[in-house]
Amino acid sequence: MKIETVTAKVFRHRTGIVRDSDGHGHPGAESQTTSALLTITANTGASGHILTRAPDVSDAVLGRFVRPNLTGEDPLCTERLWYKVYKWQRLSGGLLTDRTLAAIDLALWDLKGKLAGQPVWKLIGGYRNKIPAYASTMCGDDLPGGLATPEDYAAFAEWCVKTRGYRAMKLHGWMPPMPGAPDPRKDYAACAAVREAVGPDIPLMLDPHHFYSRTDALWLANKLAALDFRWMEEPMEEASISAYKWLTRSTTLNILGPETMTGKHWTRAEWVRHGACDLIRAGVWDVGGLTPALKVANMAESFHMACEIHGTGAGNLSLACAIPNTSFYERGLLHPFLDYDAPAPYQNRIDDEMDAEGFVHPRAGSGLGQDIDMDYVEANLV
Repeated sequence: MKIETVTAKVFRHRTGIVRDSDGHGHPGAESQTTSALLTITANTGASGHILTRAPDVSDAVLGRFVRPNLTGEDPLCTERLWYKVYKWQRLSGGLLTDRTLAAIDLALWDLKGKLAGQPVWKLIGGYRNKIPAYASTMCGDDLPGGLATPEDYAAFAEWCVKTRGYRAMKLHGWMPPMPGAPDPRKDYAACAAVREAVGPDIPLMLDPHHFYSRTDALWLANKLAALDFRWMEEPMEEASISAYKWLTRSTTLNILGPETMTGKHWTRAEWVRHGACDLIRAGVWDVGGLTPALKVANMAESFHMACEIHGTGAGNLSLACAIPNTSFYERGLLHPFLDYDAPAPYQNRIDDEMDAEGFVHPRAGSGLGQDIDMDYVEANLV
């Protein structure tokens, strides 16, 4: 059995999310955008798919770095294939990104699951068949009735927990270019309002501004510890491991990281080795795929440390259900003006349907469990 083709189809669809000047998503007027469907096909006719951003799988990148390393290879050898493509990253001039590595790896795992006739979450561990989700909000905004005030966050948190059934919640604070942001005191006010709204028994977390100073990060961490928050993530630039060692030693609040720092599983091992976090972070799109994310989780387990999974989607859900040392699945990003449970135009069903008790169940079908509307993709090709 061999890989025969590696292709990407870029297609148009509508979205109700707009990006501010710093790249954060907010509800906005509906507009047209594009996404891409990466497909890896074996000579048996079986195919693996993953949805991603179009630049991640441009034909130039696939032609130069991916097809020469995958075509003719056995698709079951995911570890070997990940390393074959990864080794080209060093001299790629930044063209071969971790997101491209992740897309390739996830499509290979989807193909591997389909060839085996098994769901990926079982192939890589199968620790649980459901996982509690936490509601992960969008960043704060200035939209009346949105997430513009601490009271807005409190009202939305109450709906998420008491009406929708979420078992935990994470806030993203106000970040530039919002007026007056960043402000650790305003972030704290939102966190205090949410704690008051949901009561003492709901686990709460915060992802604040990513470029706070040491003093602001420590002030906020200690205030959150008094509110019995479960963790805080990425309050400072993650390139400074010394800053995170200092913060972790200086507060009783759990510090989670690194989230976006490059270096895949090797960087995360260094953070554990140097005591720069209490909980380790891994997401398939951050570390270059499911293959390296599993290494992060297994490494963390060796130190009796939780590995909290960053981000939504079929790959992260498969990872969260495969391993023993994680707490929640991150479901989001959520906002009062958006219906997260409504499928995108290119989906028959969303990847992470949640029941009334706040649990997400991975699918029993083979592969990653995506339910893509292939007819829509074909009808809307760029």
